[in-house]
Parts: sequence; structure tokens; C-alpha cells
Amino acid sequence: MPSLSRSNSAVPRSKFPQALDRTAIALMLLLGVLIGVLLWGGDRTSAQVRQFSWQDKQVGADDTAFILSFNRPMDHDSVQKNLKVQPDLPGKISWAGRRMAYTLTVPAPYGAQFQVKLENAKDRFAGGASRTVIKPFSAKFQTRDRAFTYIGTQGDEEGRLVLYNLTTDQKLILSPSELVVMDYKFYPLGDRILFAAAPRSNQPQGLLEQQLYTVTTGIHVTPPQPLDGEQSAVTAQPAQPPGQVERILDNTTYQNLKFDLSADGKIIVVQRVNRQDPGDFGPWIVREGEDPQPLKGQPGGDFLLTPDSDALAIAQGQGLALLPLYPDAKPLDFLPKFGMVLSFSRDGSQAAMVKFNPDRTRSLFLVSNQGIQKELLKTTGSILSAQFDPTRQTLYCVLTDLIMGETYQETPFLGAIDLKTSKLTRLLSLPGERDVQVSLSPDGLAILFDQAATVAPGMQVAGTHLRTAEGKTIADSRLWFLPVPTSAEPDVKPQAESLPLAGLRPRWLP
Repeated sequence: MPSLSRSNSAVPRSKFPQALDRTAIALMLLLGVLIGVLLWGGDRTSAQVRQFSWQDKQVGADDTAFILSFNRPMDHDSVQKNLKVQPDLPGKISWAGRRMAYTLTVPAPYGAQFQVKLENAKDRFAGGASRTVIKPFSAKFQTRDRAFTYIGTQGDEEGRLVLYNLTTDQKLILSPSELVVMDYKFYPLGDRILFAAAPRSNQPQGLLEQQLYTVTTGIHVTPPQPLDGEQSAVTAQPAQPPGQVERILDNTTYQNLKFDLSADGKIIVVQRVNRQDPGDFGPWIVREGEDPQPLKGQPGGDFLLTPDSDALAIAQGQGLALLPLYPDAKPLDFLPKFGMVLSFSRDGSQAAMVKFNPDRTRSLFLVSNQGIQKELLKTTGSILSAQFDPTRQTLYCVLTDLIMGETYQETPFLGAIDLKTSKLTRLLSLPGERDVQVSLSPDGLAILFDQAATVAPGMQVAGTHLRTAEGKTIADSRLWFLPVPTSAEPDVKPQAESLPLAGLRPRWLP
């Protein structure tokens, strides 16, 4: 009987691998050869610029840096040596991996086109002369148009918003003839203007009858995308023709007085008073897409929105309060020393504030968000306005000299204060009315101002006419252009140039 522990019918195993095994072995050998070749020869992909953040964009004063992204690690020194921006635009270079940031030291001048070139920069790791030089790169960008607006004072322009574009040499009347504009603010991209106006038939009670409107300027900007880690506070709108008007806030129940627009263009704050109850007086908040809401529990006072669009600096009693923008809010901070805030720097790190002294003098202070309070000057005259230059090194002010005599007289002048040394330089005398309006261009290179002539008391003037903040009838007003002295020519005294334009309240577009 055959044994059960051994099978005489067992099939012997094959001496060679199956077909699948042979294929796998062949592929591994081929892959090993390819890896060896790659390690021996290196990556032959040439270095190149993968992305330029400002390519074909319109850059504004708030755009302070562009990014170049590379496909390979680059030799930093060779990039810095060979990078060219034409016309020259000073800046500083920093790196994060394969990304290079070029941060401007001064804003790019408006109304200009620029070209960025990079040639002969080297790959950081690759060897061999044929593989170390970057693929030549060239791209263009431009700054926003150099343009400003004003309120006309003559002919068809009287009381209407007028846009003058210096870059394209074009002038447009924006607001309708039946409205007389009192004041206005720009939306961040300059595509719209928020303005207060009253029907021409209601003059001279216009200030008490004004309503809020927006009007399109016809300007369309394609801004750069924000840098990594930042959120864009401004959204570009589709292009619209100029002169399209929309009412934002009426005056049926409340009169609308002073107003301000947030830097992101999403919030309007308006000082309002109830027509039936004058004690119902205070600031209101108007947000995009929402009904107006009173900022309850807050007394009315002079105010200014902060650059981050999150808070309101408002005069309260014997000081300034910093309030969040919601009802019954408690102050974020209170500055008992100061009675007025004139302006903030663009980044919100500094503010120009006025202190009213017991001896009837006034002091101008530089106040920082780090708690520093520095007195810049003390005067017996008035401190009418102040604006920071883009580099936060100079404060341009409209001040007055008090002239002693039988009658109280003040003569305004334009001055520049060095914020490091507190030195005041008188740039220009501004004879005429105290209600002079000054606007520093966003690139810091030029100043616009008006010079109004008013009607003598008791004189009768036919027709509808504008008025100053003090209620005087304006007979005429001229606009002036003043180039700002540069650091390269600090001793050159600027000369103001009269513009062939009759208007009030000139302001540069952002």
C-alpha cells in the first residue's frame, strides 16, 4: 500500500520567473538607469520667472511691493545685480525661498509706465555655464492716472463736480446741473465719488438740505492682487461710464451734516440731526447693503474714521475718544489732552492732533500708536489742516499767523514740518480766506490748493453762488499747483503755478 506522507505526483517548480516578474525586473533596471543619468547630468530645466505680481496692473500709492516668483532657487546677489526697473524706482529686496519681494522706498509717481527686466541672473545650485543663466524676463506695469477733481465756480461748472485728468488731458463734469455740491470723498479706486449736495433751488440753505449721493468717474483700475497672507479690502468694480448718480441718504427726517468715508469704501459715517427734535443729534453708520443706523449713546462732535476702517476718532467733551463702529460701544481709548484730530498717516501708525492750551494758544502734536505724544509746534494762530506725506517723514500743514491790531486778523500759510526734527519750513503764503483747501497728491510729488475771493458784506450779487465754511459768498476761486521739494533738491524753493481752472476744494484722486 502506498505511503500517505509522500506524493509521487507533485509538480516540480519552474526554474525561471513568470512573465510578470520578468517585466517588473526590467522596469526596475530601466528606472535605475534613468535615475543614474539624472543624478549624473542634473536638472537641465532653465531658471525663469514664473510669476510677476504687478504684470499689466495699475499700481496706486497703497501698493508698496511686488513679487517675483522663480521656478528654481536663485543666486540672490546675481538677481539683485541684474534686476532693472525703468524708469528708476528705488526699492529694497528681500527673499522667502524662491520668491523675491521688491519693496518701494518711495511711492511710484502717478501717470507713468514702468518696465521690469531681469537678465544674466544665475541659478543657485545648477552647474555648467549653459544652465546657470536665467531665461530673459521682461514685463510692464503702470501707475494710476494723475487726476484730480474740484467744485466749479463759473458758468456751467458752478456748484458741480469736475474731473480733470492730467494724464489724458481730459476734463469731465460729473454731477448734474440741478445739484450744488458741498463736499465729497473718494472711493479707494477712484471709480466713484461720495458727495453731499442740495438742490440748486434751495440755495442758500444748501448745508441744511444736503443729501448724500455717489457718482461714477469713468475711471477703471485693475489693481494688483494682495500679497500672500493679506486680504484685499477693496474690490474692483466693472467699468462704468462717468456721471451715473445714485442717492445714498435722504434728508426727510434728519438733516445731514459732516460725513466721512472709510478707507475701504464700505462704511459712511454721517453727523445727523432730527428735524423735529434738535436734541436727537449724533453720528450715524451707513454700511453697504444695510439701512442707516445711529451710533447710539455717542454725542455729536468732530470726527474722522481711522485708516483701518474699524473705528471712529471723535471729539467728546474735553478729549478725543476712539470708538468701534457699533451701537452703544465703549471707547477703545480716550485721549483727554487733545480736542481735534486732523489726519492719520496712511498706515494708521501716526496721527496729527491739536491741543487747545489754557493760554489760548494751540499745539500741534504727533501721536503714534505706540503711545508717543510729541509736540511739533505751538502757535497763537490757528491750525487748519495737516496731511502726512507717503513716507511719514513730513507733515504738510495750513497754519495762520495772528496779526495784532484793532481787528482780529489771521493770515494763512502752507508749511512743512520735519517729523524727526520738528523743524517748520514755510513753503508759501496763502493770502485770502481762511477756508483754503489743500490736497497732497498720493505719490507725494505735488500739492493742489484753492484761493477764493469772497463778496464784501452788504454787496448784492445776482445768481446762485457758493459759500465758504464761514458762510461768505464766493465771487470767484482759482486753483493752484505746487510741486513738492524733493530730497535731491532740499534748498529749492517751490513756485506755485496758477491753473486755468475756476474751482474750490481740489483733491487728487487716490
